[in-house]
Amino acid sequence: MPVKIAGKDIATDARRVFEAVRAVWPEQKPIGMRVSATDWVDGGWTPEETVALAKELKKRGLDYMDVSTGGLSPQQKIPLSAGYQVPFAEKVKKETGITTMTVGLIAGFQQAEDIVALGKADLICIGRAALWDPRWAWHAAEELGAETPYAPKMMASHPKLRPQLFPKRAQAAG
Repeated sequence: MPVKIAGKDIATDARRVFEAVRAVWPEQKPIGMRVSATDWVDGGWTPEETVALAKELKKRGLDYMDVSTGGLSPQQKIPLSAGYQVPFAEKVKKETGITTMTVGLIAGFQQAEDIVALGKADLICIGRAALWDPRWAWHAAEELGAETPYAPKMMASHPKLRPQLFPKRAQAAG
């Protein structure tokens, strides 16, 4: 039975919205949709319905799905833990083959790297972690041993210029 809000089928409405956007969005540019894979309430939207929606939207030209959950009902019971929403993106990815983005208390650099490396999602979205640390991407690159470009005006802050302050840089130089 389709999930309805105010008498309307959510999946049908989502397809209609996507089709309207797809009709005006340039074909050569990627297009995605953020969805709530479950609303964490009995009788509500389910991960299986999310997979079915992803399959339908993929047929219509969806390039990626940003898979989130909840935040819709005061009755929801969300089991918060690090990466708690990742299994939903993984399910969509595995069952549809569509590119997925994931969210949900992803703060650790290695945690984010592992999610992608293990094929649980293709992209990581960080929100609160970036609010806490606006240089999250730079710090992740440094911690994971990757080089990242810096804007010319920001080069004075690049770790390679101060290996004495960055232990991994000092080890590599020595």
